[in-house]
Amino acid sequence: MENNQAQTRSNNNSMVLQILGRLITAGIVLAVTAFFTPGFQISNIWALAAGTIVLTLMDYLITKFTGLHASAFGKGFVGFVLAAVVLYLTQYFVAGYTISWIAAIVGALVYGVVDYFLPGEQ
Repeated sequence: MENNQAQTRSNNNSMVLQILGRLITAGIVLAVTAFFTPGFQISNIWALAAGTIVLTLMDYLITKFTGLHASAFGKGFVGFVLAAVVLYLTQYFVAGYTISWIAAIVGALVYGVVDYFLPGEQ
C-alpha cells in the first residue's frame, strides 16, 4: 500500500515537472518569436508569462476539441493557420502583448521553426 502511495506521489511530481517544463519551453519559444518578428511586441516578463499560459491553454483546448495542434509544423497548413490565429487572438487576453495579422503569420513560421529545434515533445 505504501509503495502505491509513493508511486502516485512520484507520478504527480513528474506530471507537475512536465507541465512546468512545457510552459518554460513555450515561454522561451514565444520570447524568441517576438524578438525576431517585426510587428510583434511583448512589453514585459509578466505579459510574456501570461501570453505563454494563454497560448498553451488555447492550444490545449483546440487539441482537446478538434485533435489538431496549433503548430506551424505539427499539422501542415491547418496547423500553421491555427498557430497564426492563436498568436493573434492572444493579444485580446493579455495586456502588453500586441501583434498584427502580418506579424502573426510571420510569427507562426518563426514559432514553428524555433519550437522544432528546441528539445522536448514534438
